[in-house]
Amino acid sequence: MDLARLEEKLQELPLYEYAFLPTEELVFTDRVRHICRQECPMYNKSWACPPAVGTVAECEARCREYPNFLLISTITEISDIANIQEALDTRGDHEAITREVRDLLREEGAEPYVLSTEACAFCEKCSWPDAPCRHSDKMFPCVESHGILVTDLAEKRGLEFLSGSNLVTWYSLLFYR
Repeated sequence: MDLARLEEKLQELPLYEYAFLPTEELVFTDRVRHICRQECPMYNKSWACPPAVGTVAECEARCREYPNFLLISTITEISDIANIQEALDTRGDHEAITREVRDLLREEGAEPYVLSTEACAFCEKCSWPDAPCRHSDKMFPCVESHGILVTDLAEKRGLEFLSGSNLVTWYSLLFYR
């Protein structure tokens, strides 16, 4: 994989930040999964979310099969940071950019495993748990569903997590080998 060529292409995208990192730096914890279970309305309703993605240990093992990952972030300004729906409505642009980056990795010969912001919104009603995912080629599991502590990573690497009172920062992790 030609990282220099990939980086040139990444610089053309509306990314806020990106970093090539070793997978060993990630912290996986059941605490993040606890938040999914307690606070997320998509818990147990989507192939992109727990418990469909497996246990945190299974998710960690899957991610650790890849020695490296590319972290990307985008940033969006909204009128009211307390308006969760307004914030969530900005996810689509980030997901489109994540797909572009996935395709760039594929062009470089990698077959990436992608985690992003989605609880998956391709189907009006997810087929979980009654049938296989209808769009497994398009759906990205949620970063938090895997128990990854993104705030820890951002802090360690000096990456911005919250950039201002009405700014939303979205992250994706694209594992590759």
